[in-house]
Amino acid sequence: MNGDLARSKEILAQAKAEVGKVIVGQHDVIDQALIVIFTGHHALLEGVPGIAKTLLVRTLARVLGCEFSRIQFTPDLMPTDITGTNVFSLKDNDFHLVKGPVFTTFLLADEINRAPAKTQSALLQAMQERQVTIDRETHVLSPDFTVFATQNPIEYEGTYPLPEAQKDRFMLKVAMGCPNEDEESALARQFLSGDSPERRLESGEVSAVVSGAELAAVRAGLQEVTVREELIDYAVTIVRTTRAHDSILVGASPRATEALLTASRAAAALDGRDFVTPDDVKTYALAVLGHRIVLRPEYEIEGVTVQEAVDRVLQDVTVPR
Repeated sequence: MNGDLARSKEILAQAKAEVGKVIVGQHDVIDQALIVIFTGHHALLEGVPGIAKTLLVRTLARVLGCEFSRIQFTPDLMPTDITGTNVFSLKDNDFHLVKGPVFTTFLLADEINRAPAKTQSALLQAMQERQVTIDRETHVLSPDFTVFATQNPIEYEGTYPLPEAQKDRFMLKVAMGCPNEDEESALARQFLSGDSPERRLESGEVSAVVSGAELAAVRAGLQEVTVREELIDYAVTIVRTTRAHDSILVGASPRATEALLTASRAAAALDGRDFVTPDDVKTYALAVLGHRIVLRPEYEIEGVTVQEAVDRVLQDVTVPR
């Protein structure tokens, strides 16, 4: 086995174990978050308040030895509140750049859909090019810059739908649900005993397993995971089928094909394998495609969900052996 790949598998396993010291349950969510980070992409976190979305991102930043910033999106948030601006100094008689929270490694964009499109678009250049332009001057961000944007799936009053161009920048849409009964009972007992997840994070019980400089080497190791030609064709066919399916008005872009193959490759490494299987592709199809497709109005009226539409697409595509 290639040394880079072996190191990547080791770090992925260690990171998952460290995050698990703080986050109770949510195993699939942790996997998806790690996949997003170690492939250099961004994630859209969707879940009701109080299920540890912010805590998850803070923990990931601690485990991976990276900086963390948070922006609370509101209707009056301005683009300069994200990117920063040049401020005139009377003392120096000159302008100085006051950097915004986007100058970090892990950025939590909390309730991103509560800000208007103009403010949301301030993140587009940063997400795609990892740089921002302030007063016609371009500033380079960290090569590991990662955005975790959160949305509340049930409260839409006073929100602005994300533009399709911005949703396409997110590799995965990670659905965070409530813990099961055993996990919620464990959480309740931890709070009563004073051993809350927040305390464990702040007390130093969670240690960094990799430095920011090593993330590039980990990503290089993922390139050693084998993807057979027929699996590449399988992913391409799935994405192209979304553009012609009866229930889908707008299908996924070619960027979705890249995201599906990249996520499948990282999932294989996370599972300790050096090869991708059809199940890897099917498992991450919903997370990759769900926020990229638009259902036809008549199917939405009939109660068809995005998950059901993706399932129908998968049923229509022949699985390679």
